[in-house]
Amino acid sequence: MTVYQVAIIGAGIAGLSCGHALQQAGAQVQLFDKSRGPAGRMATRRGDGWQCDHGAQYFTARDPDFRSEVDRWTRVGAAALWQPRLKSFDGRQWHLPQSALERFVGTPHMTAPGRLLAADLPLSLQVTITGLAPGPAGWMLSTADTGPVVQRFDAVVVATPSNQAMPLLQGVAPRLADVAATAEMRGRWALMLQFDAPVALDFDAAFINHGPLAWVARNSSKPGRSGAETWLLHATPEWSMDHLEDAPDAVAAALLHAFAALGGPVPQGHTAHRWRYADAASALTIGCAWDNGARIGLCGDWLNGGKVEGAWLSGRAMARRMLQA
Repeated sequence: MTVYQVAIIGAGIAGLSCGHALQQAGAQVQLFDKSRGPAGRMATRRGDGWQCDHGAQYFTARDPDFRSEVDRWTRVGAAALWQPRLKSFDGRQWHLPQSALERFVGTPHMTAPGRLLAADLPLSLQVTITGLAPGPAGWMLSTADTGPVVQRFDAVVVATPSNQAMPLLQGVAPRLADVAATAEMRGRWALMLQFDAPVALDFDAAFINHGPLAWVARNSSKPGRSGAETWLLHATPEWSMDHLEDAPDAVAAALLHAFAALGGPVPQGHTAHRWRYADAASALTIGCAWDNGARIGLCGDWLNGGKVEGAWLSGRAMARRMLQA
């Protein structure tokens, strides 16, 4: 039997999910990612005695297949249920959300589910794919650092944010490039706060519907966390886009001022991070996209409603399409 050779560009949850499903079906996969580790925006920053999830804050599991996968993550200690004291603020009053929604987090870091998926997958990190070229021997990949990849591939999956996918697809898969062009990604500023002592606020997480902040959370309240007390502030997409090119110190000053207005104290340290492609302004709902003639496909949360669950389901859908083809 001829073994199917697949290159997957992007080792976020969508790319990892796709690679895991293809490998289980007997294909040989090779993943490439420009970052230092897998899991994409399920990210955790670590410092001297502290840690903080600065990308995805939690994930839900409504789909039965994804819930089964989350149960597997939980059984091996890579995820756990998070039950924060939750509030919302409308600019004048605080409210207690009336919701029985289950929220899960990776343990002991948000990266843990991605690292679990990546454990048995061939993965090349800190490799930026800059070009794709079809040929009689298969797809050829070019990198920013070392030139062409020696291996040739029967198929390619692009599992990156839409803005990063477009330049790879233009010229080799114009129909897929058009799909990517319909989902413009938005940036998002995150601010990680470090404290020497627990913060005396009567909530662990809050949705903020006023001012530059959208979400604040006591990262230390999540299961499995250790080290100093940390909080995460996420700015709204609108504020972030208006200030995307601002200096980190200016962004930090504005978000700390907004946190203080909520009763938050001055931290002993803070670290700003800009997610240039945090989410889609209007995520698609097609699941994935596949060009059977060219043998190239697209998957990602932005193709499936957004969020971690959407990313995992998109990767699985991409694998099914490829195996059916």
